[in-house]
Amino acid sequence: MFGIEFPLFAFSHCRDVVAAVTNAGGLGVLGAVAYTPERLEEELRWIDDHVGGRPYGVDVLVPGKIDPSAVKGDPLSAIPAEHWAFMSHLFEKYGLPAPDLSRLDRARAAEGGARQVTASGATELIDVSLAHPIRLIASALGTPPPLMVEQAKAAGVPVAALVGTGEHARRQVAAGVDLIVAQGGEAGGHTGEISTMVLVPEVVDAVAPIPVLAAGGIATGRQMAAALALGASGVWCGSVWLTTEEAETLPAVKAKMLAATSRDTIRSRSRTGKPARQLKSAWTEEWEGPDSPGSLPMPLQMIVAEGAMRHINKVAESGNPGAVELANYFVGQCVGMMNTVKPARQVVYDMIEEFADALERLNKITEA
Repeated sequence: MFGIEFPLFAFSHCRDVVAAVTNAGGLGVLGAVAYTPERLEEELRWIDDHVGGRPYGVDVLVPGKIDPSAVKGDPLSAIPAEHWAFMSHLFEKYGLPAPDLSRLDRARAAEGGARQVTASGATELIDVSLAHPIRLIASALGTPPPLMVEQAKAAGVPVAALVGTGEHARRQVAAGVDLIVAQGGEAGGHTGEISTMVLVPEVVDAVAPIPVLAAGGIATGRQMAAALALGASGVWCGSVWLTTEEAETLPAVKAKMLAATSRDTIRSRSRTGKPARQLKSAWTEEWEGPDSPGSLPMPLQMIVAEGAMRHINKVAESGNPGAVELANYFVGQCVGMMNTVKPARQVVYDMIEEFADALERLNKITEA
């Protein structure tokens, strides 16, 4: 379907990771939700110039349900005052210089948070993506809108969709999706509760002969072999690239990931308003704590959280201990295996080598 050497798909918000994996024989997929159409155009143009015609893809986010108040007029007016007050309290509690929440940070968060996760905002990103020689377009959350499927098929670009249940997978196939990504609850970011080991064969059986990629906690060649044994045609990995040399992960957060165990993540609504697995930090503890006003629905929570996290990350770069405590990012339970920094290309080669060793071991068992 894609003409790639290895059945390994790499989701990343970092163009350098996308290009590195594509050039190593896999297929890099750029997460586009954080970009404006203009910025996405720049990123894709750069990838085009660095992959020599090799295949890569783009992932957009079009949630099925969003808070309608966030897309009419000024979305900031839909955010309760208690949530801004809670953020001011956190900045004070952890010793961060408080930004003016009524101005720049809020406006930038609104621009990036509310617009891109609406159907119209995502359509703009889809239009930009299909103007480039991409080989895959994926819907990260919810059934892709008919226009996305129609435009992609007209351009000869396969459509993928991430699912967390067999029911969701059948719904995606009915919508015209060409490739299903069965993402288990171990995954970083938006994810359901069913484990990868259970979900993958369920989805494979539900949508056959549509090909399925396994996702959720996959960071090694042994897990890749297990995924194919479950009936998947390949794997979709995201978290494992966050500690690579190319990753743009905040240094303080990368250090946390390198030291983390598989128990140091949590599914929390504190970043987007929907359950998303992320690194445990003072941020998640405070939002899940008794003094929290509670998370808002998407995309309102994104406006609050991403504006605040942008400020937290900036302060954390200076070594502020409170900001470092609060800083976090989306990551799966495989973070416990991400304990060294390597080039993304080397991660690909290490996975494939271990995958081959696993297959050889299994073949010896069956020969006996």
